[in-house]
Amino acid sequence: MPSRTVTLEDRVAVIPTIFDQAQNSVANHPKNFVALYKNQAEAAKFTESLNHGKNIKLVGEKAFQDTIVDALNRVLPVKKGVQPADRIVKFVGGYIKFMNEKSAEPKEVKAEPTSDDEGQEDTFATRLIARLIRHFLKGFVAKDKNVRYRCVQFVAEMISHLGEIEDEVYQLMRSSLMERVKDKEAFIRAVAVVALSKLAGAEDPDDLGDDAISVIDALVDILRYDSSPDVRRAALLHTPPTTETLPDILTRTRDIDPVLRKLLYTSVLLENLKHPKQLTIAQREKITRDGLGDREPAVRAAAGKLLGSWVDIFNGNLEEFLQLFDLLGEGEEGGVASEALKSIFVTRVDVLENLKFDEEYWQELTPSKAFLARVFVEHCIATKDDARLENALPVVTSLAFKIQSAYNVHLERIAKQKEALDEDDELEDEDENREFVIGEMLRMAVHLDYADEIGRRKVFGLVREMLSHDCLPQSLVTSCLDVLRTLSSGERDLIRVVVEVIQELRDPGGSDVEEEMPDATMSTMSGDSPRKIRQPKPPPAEMTEEEKTRATLIDIRCLDLCRGMLERVNGTFEENSTLEGVLTDLIVPAVRRKEMVLREKGLLCLGLCCLIAKKMAISSFGLFLSQVQTAPEVLKIRVLQVLFDILMVHGKEFLSGAQASIPPEKIIDFLVHVLNEEESPAVLSILVVGVAKLMLSGLVTDERILKTLVATYFSPETTDNQQVRQCLSYFFPVYCYSSPVNQRRLQKIALPTFEMLCQMCRDDEDAPLKPAQMGALLLDWLDPQKAVQVQGTDKDPNVHFDVAMDIMYGLLNVNTDVETKKVLCGLLSKLYLPETIDDDQINKFKLLFDSVLTRRPMKDTTARNALARFSKTLSKQYAEQLKGFSEVDLRKLESLTELFEYLDDIIPDDDDDDEVIELPATRKRSSKSR
Repeated sequence: MPSRTVTLEDRVAVIPTIFDQAQNSVANHPKNFVALYKNQAEAAKFTESLNHGKNIKLVGEKAFQDTIVDALNRVLPVKKGVQPADRIVKFVGGYIKFMNEKSAEPKEVKAEPTSDDEGQEDTFATRLIARLIRHFLKGFVAKDKNVRYRCVQFVAEMISHLGEIEDEVYQLMRSSLMERVKDKEAFIRAVAVVALSKLAGAEDPDDLGDDAISVIDALVDILRYDSSPDVRRAALLHTPPTTETLPDILTRTRDIDPVLRKLLYTSVLLENLKHPKQLTIAQREKITRDGLGDREPAVRAAAGKLLGSWVDIFNGNLEEFLQLFDLLGEGEEGGVASEALKSIFVTRVDVLENLKFDEEYWQELTPSKAFLARVFVEHCIATKDDARLENALPVVTSLAFKIQSAYNVHLERIAKQKEALDEDDELEDEDENREFVIGEMLRMAVHLDYADEIGRRKVFGLVREMLSHDCLPQSLVTSCLDVLRTLSSGERDLIRVVVEVIQELRDPGGSDVEEEMPDATMSTMSGDSPRKIRQPKPPPAEMTEEEKTRATLIDIRCLDLCRGMLERVNGTFEENSTLEGVLTDLIVPAVRRKEMVLREKGLLCLGLCCLIAKKMAISSFGLFLSQVQTAPEVLKIRVLQVLFDILMVHGKEFLSGAQASIPPEKIIDFLVHVLNEEESPAVLSILVVGVAKLMLSGLVTDERILKTLVATYFSPETTDNQQVRQCLSYFFPVYCYSSPVNQRRLQKIALPTFEMLCQMCRDDEDAPLKPAQMGALLLDWLDPQKAVQVQGTDKDPNVHFDVAMDIMYGLLNVNTDVETKKVLCGLLSKLYLPETIDDDQINKFKLLFDSVLTRRPMKDTTARNALARFSKTLSKQYAEQLKGFSEVDLRKLESLTELFEYLDDIIPDDDDDDEVIELPATRKRSSKSR
């Protein structure tokens, strides 16, 4: 019996069955790839000759393609998340890959091409791909968002396996995807980003036009600026990390989405970076700082895991690991490198267990070894691991000799530098490294056990001697003072020793006459020493230029010592009479000097004195105020910091007027003036932070200050001042929600401030926020539902109602412009109306509202509709209280006399009659319903 002939209809009839199986499970996809390809190859054999055999019509292919397209069209309207549809998408992508692989095999069944294809092989596979791509690209602009999503999803799945395609199709696909990454639907943008990223590798920047944006640039823009976290995540995971893109990728360490921040560490940096040295030092420090400092535990854990992988690259060698960071530029506390090391100690206990600090370790200390030892000591103290700490720290005397030895080498180098005129960069690096090592050993010395009296005396004498040298590097001064404070019996002892050092430094070193003081005693354990009476140094007029320069440098060093000492003093100025001499002989003369450095340091020291001396603060406050007016930017910043510190410590005396030498009103006027007039972004940020602290502490309650802060926050001039924006973004919610009194204070200035902001927007078209957005923010801060219940105070539920009252006054004001009135009407729907309200208040508001409708009717339809909706809300909310509302009866109430006088003086707008009576008619119908 002859076998049955398989027709074209038989070949295409199996396609629905294959797709039906494919949508149920991905397990049968490989089997169905084979079946579908076999039927496609057989269908391609069905052709018709045209023009006496000169051309061929591919009837089989067309039937096969039409059936495929018809099956896929059934998937397009299916919404996101439906599993059978997602399996079909995967099946199509997998089949495109399978088909191209089979086409590349030598023995391939091919149909004759219908046209001459120069340089590009035309097969049934390439023709199907081109047909599907063009079909899906048409769906990119569909009105149905589900169709757009599925079409983009199909292209995203296929695009990796397309092989060679026509340039025309490629350009069409690229431009279409560029449009879809701007789609209004976030889930469509996300899948479009995935598809577009697959074109990045094949794109040649030289082929782009002058105004064309590259795929990489488009992905970076989406990564940084798209409003949807899902879209930004897709861009993050599909933007290749290269030298050009890494700076933009690393900005996402500060993204508002915690999931994205975690993905940056786990899926981008951990998986794609083979070695941390692919990053710059600044990038490594940013990754570490932002990751370990993140508020989300999951992000911190991901950052810790990344750092652990870096340690593994160096086979657990922490000294090599520390070379990834700029230790010498870390500052006194070690900053980023310190946090990275402490993270390793917590997450990698195996590394911590292998650390050994034997005698050999301390023989040749490098910056990395000294830093590692110091951070290890701090970690042991923080975790109360006394056993490890005891094994790690050297004895007091041993560490003292190591410090002294390194410092002696430093002094020798300084002496050689004075003799040699040329500078050697290599020697300078050695000096920096040695200075860093000394500093780390001094910081470790703070934590030593000074029960050993010999070691205690040795360290005390060494540190005091180091402070007495005018060539002691500035970076070591604070460390020496910390050790000295540890060794001193109290603040008075610390002050006495530092004052002695200052006196020795300022003495010109003339002939000395030693005078024994038999009654002199020292509270420290450094041993008694004779006091030396020295000849006074010559006046400045008798000094040479070299002597004047040296005297100035010594005064700078003494002021640094004085500042460090005062920062470590908590007692009052009166309790430490030794400070009087330093104030008179050093600090006050420095404030009067013309040299900027001396004035700045002198004012800082004077400010620190004022913090512990109330009377001095009161008498010196005017001096600081005068300095702000004339000082350059650097000095102005310092003086403002001093001013705000004094106000925070002694604010009640200054701002209550009880003991102040300057009236509180003048201080407020000064703050308002500098906030309004200051042009320097750095100075303005100091001002805003300081004033915000005073407002939050309740020391300043003036409404003018609050109004100025609101204007500063919304001002276009502060758009790029991130310090100001960040501070005020935190300040206003905390200030308002923490106290009903603060909300009421903002409510009083809300309307005039808002009108001022509207005028600002009209004057500046580039204002970052529109009036409606600014008004919404103000109402959010004033929302009584968000206010925290503070013990001893009651919530104020009527804040928004009083804002509504203010809006009515604003709408009645003839000077309020039309655009502002439109925005005010729109804000009414955002107000919270309390459940109960005083009868007088609701009657007063109703009178104002009706007057707006009759005497200041809105010409704008949107505004009229907003008023109508609010009228219905008001009538429903307070139906009982408004029942029987009569203006005639209310005129008899003495409490409303003033209001009626105000309303009677309002001259109605000249409008058409129909405009005037339309809304009141609506109001009357509402009244009847009540």
